[in-house]
Amino acid sequence: MQNIDHIEVRGARVHNLKNVNVDIPLGQLVGIAGVSGSGKSSLALGVLYAEGSRRYLEALSTYTRRRIAQAGKASVDDVRFVPAALALHQRPAVPGVRSTFGTSSELLNSLRLLFSRVGSHVCPHCGKHVPPSLNVAAELAISCPHCGGEFFGPSAEQLAFNSEGVCPTCGGTGIARTVNRAALVPDESKTIDEGAVVVWGSLMWDLMKQVCGAMGVRTDVPFCELSPAERDIVFNGPAEKRHILYKAKKGENFAELDFTYYNAVRTVENSLAKAKDEKGLRRVAKYLTEGPCPDCGGTRLSDAARGPLVRGINLAQATEMTLDEAVSWVEGVPGSLPDKMRPMARSICDSFAGTAQRLLELGLGYLSLDRAGATLSTGERQRVQLARSVRNRTTGVLYVMDEPSIGLHPANIGPLPNLPPRCRSSSKAVLMVAGSISSSALFSSQG
Repeated sequence: MQNIDHIEVRGARVHNLKNVNVDIPLGQLVGIAGVSGSGKSSLALGVLYAEGSRRYLEALSTYTRRRIAQAGKASVDDVRFVPAALALHQRPAVPGVRSTFGTSSELLNSLRLLFSRVGSHVCPHCGKHVPPSLNVAAELAISCPHCGGEFFGPSAEQLAFNSEGVCPTCGGTGIARTVNRAALVPDESKTIDEGAVVVWGSLMWDLMKQVCGAMGVRTDVPFCELSPAERDIVFNGPAEKRHILYKAKKGENFAELDFTYYNAVRTVENSLAKAKDEKGLRRVAKYLTEGPCPDCGGTRLSDAARGPLVRGINLAQATEMTLDEAVSWVEGVPGSLPDKMRPMARSICDSFAGTAQRLLELGLGYLSLDRAGATLSTGERQRVQLARSVRNRTTGVLYVMDEPSIGLHPANIGPLPNLPPRCRSSSKAVLMVAGSISSSALFSSQG
């Protein structure tokens, strides 16, 4: 049997690469260095990662491939012996509005399971907490010692703010958006006809001014002179239909129309509900004020999801801890439980500790688990990505790291040299693009 110890690349023509031929050793840490624009990332990502991931995905069924974004075939004559590849990009994408440090690092998965399986749950009949029970894991009913009623403990999914445990008021974002009425009419010296209600010009049809007039509001006097009743119609008027005579801005044509009245507040709320992306939210944001959700207190969780207690605190309070604090707290969970509950608790706690260890080694112990993912710096997101990738124990994988220190403060680079040896174990290979002095230091630290 042929002993394959390298990847063969022949005739690579991606971006600045001009018919490049190169052999990449397997089972080693390999660095690609060069001046800016020399094609380092093109070779690493555009050729090796693109071909490694594409060929792996081609082995999957057509049904599965249709649901996975795939890279196109690289512009190269031949690539031989390339393993399945994983890429760690320079700048990970900014997480969505429901993402937190706990969800992106997957630490929250273990915490939810912990609170589901070993928590003291609230009896829905009498409202009192019931001692932890193995019945939850066995999917059996729990009997309340206070009232005798029976109920089923919540699953981990029912404690998730991006699933069944979501706060119904904020939708799992932890943020309540309310309309800033002062921003709807910034200049009260203008008349409605002159555009005093700015949202009717930017978020709604301009003819809403005429509909407002049909509701009984004077539209040709300065807004500051309107009566309290007229102002109330502008901001709070009912969604009733009115018949108007509409004249086109160009030409002399008129049209009779029936239009439902959208008051100024409802106009903003309607646009917010229809916003599907960041661009849509930016259009509405200037008319809104944001603050913690009044129902969940910014925790994103429903009342029921905040019910179970472990060591005297609920899931929301546990996620308020920093990672350093959470690790210490989790270590004490098994000892706080009855003997029969401890083996299961230790298993869950060990899973949490194993995931947390990589993050602690990368200096992320100061982050709280409920920290919004969008507020993490590029360097913090990159280290979360690194920790998530190196903890798996797959074999025969090519890791492609594109300048892994580019977003980091010099003080955070210290732990990085410990990662390539871990990635390189178990028949893995590591290909690292060095585009800075700090990245180059990783290679020298490996000898």
